[in-house]
Amino acid sequence: MTHTKPLLLAALAALHPPTTTAQVIDRAKGDPKLSEYWEPAAPVVTPGKTPQDAPSDAIILFDGRDFSQWQGARRPDVPWTLKDGAMVVKGGSGGIRTKRGFGDCQLHIEFRTPAEVKGDGQGRGNSGIYLMDRYELQVLDNYNNKTYVNGQAGSIYKQLPPLVNACRPPGEWQTYDIIFTAPRFHDDGRLRSQARITVIHNGVLVQHDAALWGGTEYVGAPVYKKHGDKEPIFLQDHGNPTAFRNIWVREL
Repeated sequence: MTHTKPLLLAALAALHPPTTTAQVIDRAKGDPKLSEYWEPAAPVVTPGKTPQDAPSDAIILFDGRDFSQWQGARRPDVPWTLKDGAMVVKGGSGGIRTKRGFGDCQLHIEFRTPAEVKGDGQGRGNSGIYLMDRYELQVLDNYNNKTYVNGQAGSIYKQLPPLVNACRPPGEWQTYDIIFTAPRFHDDGRLRSQARITVIHNGVLVQHDAALWGGTEYVGAPVYKKHGDKEPIFLQDHGNPTAFRNIWVREL
């Protein structure tokens, strides 16, 4: 019994000899091309001159000149106003939505809350960007203006608060860069995978691959209801003259 352990160790050493540096290098020898592939090649996209400029494969939704890509929620024409290259909400006229639908996408949009501060909480520069016509990213003036955190700028309204408050002062242009993954549904309407969103507000990450709980609800819990693979982008009229410009989207 006293010799069993040394004999066992000797047998194991024979089966698994020490690995030297030279042996490691020798094992790495081979054809590196076996782990490379060249096709299909990545499509070539020309980026904009600045991060705000649309890349070559983007769909321009608003360039400051007209509403050709939009329609009113209540009527075919857009009731908002054009001023200095921006679209401005006309309070009480209703929201607007894109004529075409989108699913998975990268969306760039710039907004400006009114320079003249009126009201507080949800009453300052309120609007919203609805992905697929139902998942709201909140637009609000939260520069030195408190409200419920899951309803402030950068939040997924009534669901997910932003990681930080990155608001600029009222009257200054701000940016949202959004990566959105649409939800997936089974044929019978059951949810297969949640919608997910990443949001960069003024260059600051405020939503990081966040899973949405369902469609936006003002009262009650959000729920998922089966919808199309592609749905319009909707901009909300909340009564404040919030402005938007330089809107473009890339389908993913």
